[in-house]
Amino acid sequence: MGKWLGRGLQLFGGFILTMGVLLVIGMIYEVHQSRQDLRDYIPPGKLYEVDGRNMHLYTTGTGKTTVVFASGWGTPNPYADFSPLYERLRPYAKLAVYDRFGYGYSDYTDAPRDIDTMTREIHQLLKSAGQRPPFIMVGHSLGSLEVIRYAEMYPDEVAGIVMIDGGSPNYYCTEEMEMPEWYFDSARALIKTGVVRALLHSDEMTSQWVIDPGLVTEPMRKAATISTLKLAYNENMMEEMWNAQNNARRVLAERTEFSFPLTILTADPENADDQSMAWRKDQADFAGWSGKGKQVFVPNADHGLHNSHPDVVVNEILRMLNIRGDSSI
Repeated sequence: MGKWLGRGLQLFGGFILTMGVLLVIGMIYEVHQSRQDLRDYIPPGKLYEVDGRNMHLYTTGTGKTTVVFASGWGTPNPYADFSPLYERLRPYAKLAVYDRFGYGYSDYTDAPRDIDTMTREIHQLLKSAGQRPPFIMVGHSLGSLEVIRYAEMYPDEVAGIVMIDGGSPNYYCTEEMEMPEWYFDSARALIKTGVVRALLHSDEMTSQWVIDPGLVTEPMRKAATISTLKLAYNENMMEEMWNAQNNARRVLAERTEFSFPLTILTADPENADDQSMAWRKDQADFAGWSGKGKQVFVPNADHGLHNSHPDVVVNEILRMLNIRGDSSI
């Protein structure tokens, strides 16, 4: 018995030693690759000073109207995330994709992540960049809150809104956004050990965790991957999530009927569960925030329908530009 116990302890000790060595190698590998990432991590747009920190704005396209894009929560690289839309929209409008603090190529910030602070930062960024309103605002997922709040705070600067499966403030008021802290701690730990970087060499893993490689160019995939490894679940992102309910309540407290058009694009998956049905119902009510509101269902689409169904999003934006009578269309 003692012999077998000793043998078992030897094997267990060898396993622990091997795992420790692999862990150290992985951490060294991750540190080295992270340094290389920083050399390759060149902002595609420009950095502007906002409240003493650098905030990134990518712009492209031509036309009289600027379409401003707000990414969903936890999207590490909005520039890459919205890239499937650029080619078709460029000839008809100016496009402006901003990175909130803690996202993409922007700095981190110590400022609170309440909705009014974030909206003022976006307003200052667009003003500093010389973007001329009124804008067509496009919001994905939790980005809906800052888009609606922008219209509440600066009503003369918004000509229309398109929500890409954007969540209703009513929904965010009632649903808990929080997930177990251990989940995020584990994800950050796996990144530091090089495990996530190794897994992201797989197209399947990249599609699940970052972006579908089949929908973007290789440089876009690389940018999105670097951003994920560099920024995933940082403090600014986490504070946004923790503040989601209070931010939604703030938006609801200032609710008014908008005079401009509001289109809610709703992902309509093939097998909708109870949560999906609740989401769809709240989005139907969301369209009522405007006298010119409407809900459009996108069959067989998931939450990131701007990636899986970019033509649907592009067509709705172009229709809204036509509603405005934009002569550049």
